[in-house]
Formats: sequence, C-alpha cells, structure tokens
Amino acid sequence: MLVDGKIVAVKKFKVQEKVEEFINEFAVLSQINHRNVVKLLGCCLETKIPLLVYEFIPNGNLFEYLHVQNEELPVTWDIHLRIAKEIAGALFYLHSIASQPIYHRDIKSTNILLDEKYRAKVADFGTSRVVSMEATHLTTVVQGTFGYLDPEYFHTSQFIDKSDVYSFGVVLAELLTGKKPISLLICEEARNLASYFVLSMEENQLFEIIDKRVAEEAQKEQITAVANLAFTCLELNGRKRPNMKEVTLELERIQRQDRRFSAKQNHEEIELARTEDNQSFDGYSMSNTLSIINSETEVMPILN
Repeated sequence: MLVDGKIVAVKKFKVQEKVEEFINEFAVLSQINHRNVVKLLGCCLETKIPLLVYEFIPNGNLFEYLHVQNEELPVTWDIHLRIAKEIAGALFYLHSIASQPIYHRDIKSTNILLDEKYRAKVADFGTSRVVSMEATHLTTVVQGTFGYLDPEYFHTSQFIDKSDVYSFGVVLAELLTGKKPISLLICEEARNLASYFVLSMEENQLFEIIDKRVAEEAQKEQITAVANLAFTCLELNGRKRPNMKEVTLELERIQRQDRRFSAKQNHEEIELARTEDNQSFDGYSMSNTLSIINSETEVMPILN
C-alpha cells in the first residue's frame, strides 16, 4: 500500500538472478500503453533487491480461473470469449501497433491476470524482446514454458511473431476444454493439450473434449469457429498460422455473431412472453364479457 492508500503489486527480483531480466521488463513495459497489458507504475533501485511496481490486479490469473474449483467465480462463455479477444488484441498491439514490434515469448494462462471485472491483462515481460521489423529473434537458449512452447522455435531457436500465436492457440484450447496444458494424471495421448486438441479436431471428436460449461452455454457454431481458430494457431509450420491481427478480427467476428444470436434469442423470448400474455388476457376478457352479457342486472351501467 502506498502512502496515499493505493494498493499496488510489487515484483522482487532475486539477487542471484540475472539483472538483465529486470532491466528488460522495465524497458519493454515503459514502451507499452494498452488497456489489456498490465501497467508499470515505477521501479525502485535503492534496495538490495530490485523492485518493479505495478497496478494491482485483484482476481488472480487465468490458470486459477479455469483450473481451480471455485463456485463463486462467474465462469461463462461470454467471459471466455471476451478474455480470448482481449489477449489477442493485446498481442496484436505488441506485434503490429507498438512503436517497435514486441514478442512476448511466454504467453500462458498464468501470465494472463484478471481485473475486478475479469478483463484480461497480459503480464510478465521478463523474457520479452523488442525486434526490428525485418529481423527474427535467434536465441542460443530456448526460453518458454513446456506445454505452450512453439515446437518450431524449440527446433530452430528462432522466435518469430507466430511463436506467440502458437502459445495463444494453447490458451484458446484451455478456454475451450477447461484442461491444463500439461497433465500427467491422465492417459498418455491426452497429457499434452495442444497435441490432444489437434488430434481431436483431425478425428472430428472436438465435442468430446469441450468443457461441459462451455458446451451448455455456447452455440455449436461458435464453439466450432473458435476451435478452428485454435487449430490454425497450433499449426506445426509457423508460416501456416494466422498473425495476431487476423486472430483478433476473427474473434471479434465470432463475438458479434454471439451478440446477434443472444439479441435474437432475447427477442424471441420476449415475443413468446407477449403471445402468452395476450392469450391469457384474451381468455380473461372473453369470460368476463360472457358473464356480463349473461347477467340480468346492471348491464347498462357496466357497459357505460
């Protein structure tokens, strides 16, 4: 808590760790201003342990939201779809709109924070890189998280924008299936979510692995559209993957379609309710009219 009462998040870097990660995260985040990227408020170099100060994001991360059982969490398809679009929009900004392209290099559900309204905030830029428009980033040591790591990057040590796209595809698969990227407690073929998801798509068994909550809320067409997008993001050949602009536009299209369906559904429900009310009212009116006509007294005063 700051002197003025504002709650902030403080990230400590261990002394034995490379100071380059601290400098890199500060340098990268100082160039970013996007509503779906965690905001850096400042740093402190006067202590033995370097500190970075961020805005405080209260609702944890996407991994906890998806995989930790909590009945109080508003786990809905609308939120899933919005989170996906927000992450995609942030990556599109980093890759194409920032003053210099930025590759995040460690997109995963634990690095997606959720604010008080469950809006996505991309975080943890310690391994990110600012690159020139022409260059790809060649590394001597492959960095990333197993389960999200682009296989092409793993084999070539060449990190490109499509490597972030692959990692995003894994996050999309998490949102659709509710499954962890790596799980050692299930059968061998399902331990790696990316491979299992691709295999299920190829064998036309998508709806056997979809999260029950998603299947209950979302339309089949919407699920299929998002799944097809995740499938293309998980292409082993990076050149065949869409870029983040194309991913963002497709998710926006799916979201608009979802809203149109919801509006149509609400309209149909309202019309049905009106029809039922009118039928009820008509029946009531006819019965009362007949009783008035059949009455032997006070007919004229009532009609007047």
